Amino acid sequence: MYDTLRAALAAAAELEKLGVRWFLGGSLASSIHGIPRATFDADIMADLRPQHVRPFLRALGEAWYADEGAMQDAIRDRSSFNLIHLETAMKVDVFVPKLRRFDGGEFARSQSLKLEGADIEARICCAEDIVIAKLEWYRLGGEDSERQWGDILGVLRLNADKLDVELLRSSAAELGVADLLEKALAV
Repeated sequence: MYDTLRAALAAAAELEKLGVRWFLGGSLASSIHGIPRATFDADIMADLRPQHVRPFLRALGEAWYADEGAMQDAIRDRSSFNLIHLETAMKVDVFVPKLRRFDGGEFARSQSLKLEGADIEARICCAEDIVIAKLEWYRLGGEDSERQWGDILGVLRLNADKLDVELLRSSAAELGVADLLEKALAV
């Protein structure tokens, strides 16, 4: 997990130098907030704008595979593109936030955390947001990924006494996954 994390943070450092808001999400975030598991890619949510693309590409340099057209498309479509760190072959998926209240709130709720077992500090989405994001991916994937469901349950169990259930429920309703949240909370 730490090689993946280091690759993601190297890309994130370049985003930060450009003044781009970012945080880590996906399986890295669910492993940090929940039950750790192996993952071979990292997800970064980054508030990239068209004017950031060329400076970001220059900053990544020869150490990364990155496609300018894919970046521009992701910004226009509010979707994602990937980066590959050539030395380690680690993949970093960069997601441009959609124009939903939930996505904007994720940046405000993300937290800078010092990670146990490593001398690394990283900006991570909050536990509630990773649960909601994973529920959305679980639904989009046909609700059959045991790995996604396990990640969701792990975060809920390990943070049960700290979770903002009102935030969970309102975000789940906004993203159309309220039924899945209630199912997960009942386990």
